[in-house]
Amino acid sequence: MDPTKDQKLWMYENMVLSRRFEERIEKIYLEGKTPAFNMADGPIPGEMHLSNGQEPVAVGVCAHLTAEDAVTATHRPHHQAIAKGVDLKAMAAEIFGKATGLSGGRGGHMHLFDPSVNFACAGIIAQGCGPACGTALSRKLQGKPGVAVSFLGEGAANQGAFHEAMNLAALWKLPVIFVIEDNAWGISVAKSDATSVPRNDVRAAGYGIPGHYIEGNDPYAIFDVAGQAIARARAGEGPTLIEVETYRLAGHFMGDAEQYRPKGEKEALFARDPIPAMRARLIADGDATEKDLDRIEARAAETVDEAIQFARDSALAPETDALTAVFATQ
Repeated sequence: MDPTKDQKLWMYENMVLSRRFEERIEKIYLEGKTPAFNMADGPIPGEMHLSNGQEPVAVGVCAHLTAEDAVTATHRPHHQAIAKGVDLKAMAAEIFGKATGLSGGRGGHMHLFDPSVNFACAGIIAQGCGPACGTALSRKLQGKPGVAVSFLGEGAANQGAFHEAMNLAALWKLPVIFVIEDNAWGISVAKSDATSVPRNDVRAAGYGIPGHYIEGNDPYAIFDVAGQAIARARAGEGPTLIEVETYRLAGHFMGDAEQYRPKGEKEALFARDPIPAMRARLIADGDATEKDLDRIEARAAETVDEAIQFARDSALAPETDALTAVFATQ
């Protein structure tokens, strides 16, 4: 399954949009946090996990999804949210803790919720697997269209919640796809030191479902495999497990010294940055010119500028909001 020219350009634009957004967030996050780093200071308090380098996974999968399809994402969610169509202004405002944010500024960057496109994420490892199954089950019981995709990291594949969800999804033939982003590091622990198998796709056999491993952080290969898995789910044939080799170009979180990485690893990863690689590929294949891609990149930068300005200009939520929308009352 090959992407069309329009799909290729859509994937490239959303990869660039995610990267430009995170580059801005990275700079703003450090405001007020130097010279002494205090996570609570600055316009963006709390932890910050960047997804730069992992953009191909999000676009390769989400290119096949519609607003009625559901996505549950991880604590590193920006690329997935953008590829799913989450409103960027409301998303930026949420990250800034502003009243105009997706959840009125209550959740921050690890808790982005946009029901208009059926997107949710959470900071708890493997937490999204169960809700993805629940969403898929609801679609199946009601005879409604739509599939669910649960993104998780390779470290999350060792959690009980992942295996419980895999078992139920296989048992009930749910229209759900589990997509593992294998960036080789669970915080500072290497995959080989934490996981008993070299690749998590082999675990699919234990549940009687298809498993696929995609090497090279290749957006076209991801598009191909994800497209087949999503079509299979839509046809009522049940779940699929996909693991993708991808690269985390930043630390686990902002402020991570990354001393656990072997010497030269970061430099080698930047040499395989998927965005310039895809740009070169689009031009070489005749799908776009330099000017076409320059226009796409300029449009992405403008969109990010508008979202960031909207977030900065928005008002903080009133303190009284801390006690609203927390518990249901009768």
